[in-house]
Amino acid sequence: MVKSNINEFFEDYIKKDSLFKDKKFLQSSYTPENIPHRDNEIKEIAGMLAPALKNEKPSNLFVYGKTGTGKTISVLHVIDKLNKISKDKNIGLKIFYLNCKLKKVADTEYRLIATLAREFGKNVPVTGLPTDEIYRIFIESIDSKHQNIILVLDEIDQLIKKAGDEILYNLTRLNSELSNTQITFIGISNDLRFANDIDPRVKSSLTEEDINFPSYNALQLQDILNERSIKAFKNGVLEEGSIEKCAALAAREHGDARRALDLLRVAGELAERKGSDKLLIKHIDDAEEKIERDLVSEVVSTLPKQSQLALLAVFDLYGKNNSKIYTGDVYNLYKSLSSDIGLKPLTQRRMSDLIGELDMLGVINAKVISKGRYGRTRAIGMTIPDSEIPNLKEGLKRWLNL
Repeated sequence: MVKSNINEFFEDYIKKDSLFKDKKFLQSSYTPENIPHRDNEIKEIAGMLAPALKNEKPSNLFVYGKTGTGKTISVLHVIDKLNKISKDKNIGLKIFYLNCKLKKVADTEYRLIATLAREFGKNVPVTGLPTDEIYRIFIESIDSKHQNIILVLDEIDQLIKKAGDEILYNLTRLNSELSNTQITFIGISNDLRFANDIDPRVKSSLTEEDINFPSYNALQLQDILNERSIKAFKNGVLEEGSIEKCAALAAREHGDARRALDLLRVAGELAERKGSDKLLIKHIDDAEEKIERDLVSEVVSTLPKQSQLALLAVFDLYGKNNSKIYTGDVYNLYKSLSSDIGLKPLTQRRMSDLIGELDMLGVINAKVISKGRYGRTRAIGMTIPDSEIPNLKEGLKRWLNL
């Protein structure tokens, strides 16, 4: 019976007209030919990289801005044009893009340099060689001819968190060991304070130029959504005001264009699942709730085990007494849960730090309050809807093998 119903569902789905013309135009991996409201930044990036077309080394460049402000697509747009011109005119230029968030690609200095060496034709093992040797192989692979190399390291702050800032110093010092090749680095980061945390010795070796991408406002997001929606959706399927609603919600969330595009795409998918022949404003509200729920779940699933235990203790206490939860109560339950999974408990001070980190992530709200001569504690409340807590608790127990 179930099988028959599923077959009917799929048959009906195939017959039903889609609201979408082409969903790819709403996906973050798509690089548009026209990038609204980023002309100045694109011209600035192009001006900085243009010397490579005269076989001169451009300055290192750092691009900053919050998520969804067009940093990556603007850089990719410029280097794509640069690549085409250099090939047409037979200019010695090689451009390599790497997302440093990718696991087993840029989580250690060795893996990063090995990945680069492979890109330039060297067959190197995943692990096993001394770091000096992997650098020697990489230098050998790129210095056999006169050329400029532009290395784009997206989410470079993630690389530094994993491998330390010494890697930046080592990379920038490579030029002094090269005879024929010059390397320029473009670092892209969501962390506006990233450069402030770098060792001064490393920072001085970069001699970088900076470009800061401001957040989009609601009207700018409307322009972006209008341009993409024309290509993504069939005519007449968007309810009037739906674009404005998406833009307003995303502008409230720090002007994130990626968030706005995700909202519109997910809203379209939800509308189709519900059998609607139009994307309605109510579908956008549903999409926002779903994205928020999925985001919280993703954040919680990637937390260290100690943080997951602390959060599980908070959820358990909230279920029993949702009026007042304090750090001391959480710590007592956390110790018991640690014992259940054979994990050595942290000190109460360290556990309090974890609670503070969960607050910074927006998973809970932890307000520091004074108890007079008894010191300070944190009063803990929820920032997520009560309806989502049971699913998150089940997820935590599954991830912790409880």
